Amino acid sequence: MKAIRRFTVRPVLPEPLRPLSDLARNLRWSWHAGTRDLFRSVDPERWAAAGGDPVRLLGSVAAARLTELAADRDFLDRLGAAAADLDAYMTGGRWYQAQTDRLPAAVAYFSPEFGITAALPQYSGGLGILAGDHLKAASDLGVPLVGVGLLYRHGYFRQTLSRDGWQQEHYPVLDPNELPLDQLKEADGTAAQVALALPGGRSLRARIWLAQVGRVPLLLLDSDIEENDLGERGVTDRLYGGGSEHRLLQEMLLGIGGVRAVRAYCALSGHPEPEVFHTNEGHAGFLGLERIAELRAGGLDFDAALEAVRAGTVFTTHTPVPAGIDRFDRELVARHFGPQAELPDLEVDRILRLGMETYPGGEPNLFNMAVMGLRLAQRANGVSLLHGNVSREMFAGLWPGFDAEEVPITSVTNGVHAPTWVAPEVYRLGARQIGAERAEEALSVGDSDRWDSVADIADQDIWELRRSLRELLVLEVRERLRASWRQRGAGTAELGWIDGVLDPDVLTIGFARRVPSYKRLTLMLRDRDRLMNLLLHPERPVQFVIAGKAHPADDGGKRLIQELVRFADDPRVRHRIVFLPDYGMAMAQKLYPGCDIWLNNPLRPLEACGTSGMKAALNGCLNLSVLDGWWDEWFQPDFGWAIPTADGAGTDPERRDDIEAAALYDLLEQRITPSFYERGRGGLPDRWIEMVRRTLSLLGPKVLAGRMVREYVERLYAPAARAHRALDPDSARALAAWKARVRSAWHGVTVDHVETSVTAATAELGTTLGLRVRVGLGDLGPDDVEVQAVSGRVDEEDRLTDAAAVPLKPVGSPDPEGRWMYEGPLSLDRTGPFGYTVRILPGHRLLASGAELGLLAVPSEDLAGAGLLMR
Repeated sequence: MKAIRRFTVRPVLPEPLRPLSDLARNLRWSWHAGTRDLFRSVDPERWAAAGGDPVRLLGSVAAARLTELAADRDFLDRLGAAAADLDAYMTGGRWYQAQTDRLPAAVAYFSPEFGITAALPQYSGGLGILAGDHLKAASDLGVPLVGVGLLYRHGYFRQTLSRDGWQQEHYPVLDPNELPLDQLKEADGTAAQVALALPGGRSLRARIWLAQVGRVPLLLLDSDIEENDLGERGVTDRLYGGGSEHRLLQEMLLGIGGVRAVRAYCALSGHPEPEVFHTNEGHAGFLGLERIAELRAGGLDFDAALEAVRAGTVFTTHTPVPAGIDRFDRELVARHFGPQAELPDLEVDRILRLGMETYPGGEPNLFNMAVMGLRLAQRANGVSLLHGNVSREMFAGLWPGFDAEEVPITSVTNGVHAPTWVAPEVYRLGARQIGAERAEEALSVGDSDRWDSVADIADQDIWELRRSLRELLVLEVRERLRASWRQRGAGTAELGWIDGVLDPDVLTIGFARRVPSYKRLTLMLRDRDRLMNLLLHPERPVQFVIAGKAHPADDGGKRLIQELVRFADDPRVRHRIVFLPDYGMAMAQKLYPGCDIWLNNPLRPLEACGTSGMKAALNGCLNLSVLDGWWDEWFQPDFGWAIPTADGAGTDPERRDDIEAAALYDLLEQRITPSFYERGRGGLPDRWIEMVRRTLSLLGPKVLAGRMVREYVERLYAPAARAHRALDPDSARALAAWKARVRSAWHGVTVDHVETSVTAATAELGTTLGLRVRVGLGDLGPDDVEVQAVSGRVDEEDRLTDAAAVPLKPVGSPDPEGRWMYEGPLSLDRTGPFGYTVRILPGHRLLASGAELGLLAVPSEDLAGAGLLMR
């Protein structure tokens, strides 16, 4: 029989055990080993059955056991120490509080998904895990962040396999009352809500759930409430589900409703109002519209409000391909805004202009969320050095006339939250070396370039650690594989072979991620004979542990999984290669430490960053990857191996995959397996251990989320807060009026004449040229522009490379025709073909970049000349 109604019955803890509730409701337990150990000791069996979730544990533990613990002096002492430690963590000063600059009072961080812990399944892949790590690192550093997202009633799907290896999706219903969440309540005890107006007089309401992520509050909006009609209740049904209108409503609720939720939370809790709003990918871009509407209600016009909003907004793009961006039909967007819908005081035409692809190569009828994100943010970044380059190329159309390298999108390379991803065994070895407090500081703050103490760890200790982690992974894989085969319909009598799957003494390679085609899950299968020889080599075998989910609508990705599963089902190799379904955080935390090699073979440059290899590296696992994302930036032969990229213009996709797969096999056969299996005089693989040591000591500090968040604070949040403070209402109006005046007058800006003090075609290194430039400024004046000399090496077509810009100064007054003379020196500081040009940009103290307006004046073709030849 099925119940007609469901309740969540929460335990009543004896008074001495009340601190357990506070410890369970703060998700710091998900990365604090001491707190998890305390909960495990409450009831080890129920802890395992609860999947390591303290809330579920406390909901299932027997009353008699609670009574027993309430009288256990040793347990109460440990409970008191854990509660005191959490209190000190929550209230004490940390890195942020020790900074001398005037940093933002608060930062609001918006993301469509957050991977905090497996106990709160609100993530699908790397974007969500990155967002979760961002919150945790901000908490460890004391950054006053407020996270904002949606609470999906089904989360992301659970994955199983059919008997023939086809992915099956399941959507279990999540009850928020059984999750580590609390409702945000009004002062009178009623549930706090936000509401959005929909076409036709309808409304979309959402309540606000609060997850406490250490020091950081995470607000999650939930539309599944009785006040909504059936259609609106389903808006937050599942992550990345539904059609265009469904996604649009999700993103309106995240952006517009999210700002309203932040305002409600700050008013109710006393938390400082954010000075900076950070949009993690374009899904939350509508937050800028809500903030414009707030300022409009305070008396600013649209243009002034737009400038004020831009000043305090940071936008992070995560996709390297246009297909990865949400785009909506303009009529659909128009229908949901304006007098008969949401934000009635904003002109629909102005809203549409923020997101339309009105640039060469764009589709003018599509509303692009990333384009809106860039137009609403004064500061933007990609998530690795290479991805920053790709993003500048991809969005260059928004800044016409500028070379891609000058497009105002910087990069902050992602990092991972080490306390979450470092295995306890690895942490204990580090703590034994330098002490627990220093080890915790090194992993969370990340303010060191090297972990030199790793050099003092004995080779034997490193090798024994690696083997013990591999052995734990083998046991985990067998347990999960047995469960998977039972789900596929196998009986107990068929599964005896699983006890022999994997070997704790065999080189173990991990590959786990989402399964879009560009990540090339099946590249390893290109030459199955070579792969089988590697798996079954009599002296130097390898074994693979593979996991990943394809998007429910991606049949191509599902076919890749099925192809891999069918190969792994072959009785000849199934003890050496396994596919584990339902990849998630709980599996990942066992998988990264237990692997010796982390494999990543995407199509370059389609991996924006790819943080799984970072998590593996923090556990002493070596990377084997295409030079893409973060690996392109930090690869050294000391840390692992680079798979060559077959990126020649004439290489078709099939041939490219064949070449890169062959390179992968070559590396495994000729370099990797010999390093792992060859023993030195002490019976240990000396070369391998040295690579592990260098990975930990040199790569470890780079990949930390603490380093990443400190970069965001110093390079993006602090400047955004200063810009926000500078744009009071009068300044915002003045800036908007200045921009309008410059745009309308720019057609009159010209470079009329350029002359130098050297006329020969050659000059010597160290020479300084004198430049004189006559420019026309039309209705503008010298205070409105910056005239620059831009110089650098030139290629065969006289295009400048590695260019540097220096400002020139106006001299005298305008001539009778209103033209100005500018002068300045130009140093010839490089040998070889060298050239220069002159350009005019808008200039204002409140611009973050000279390219911000996308306006540029350069000499006409008849003024251009060849570069100088240096000698």
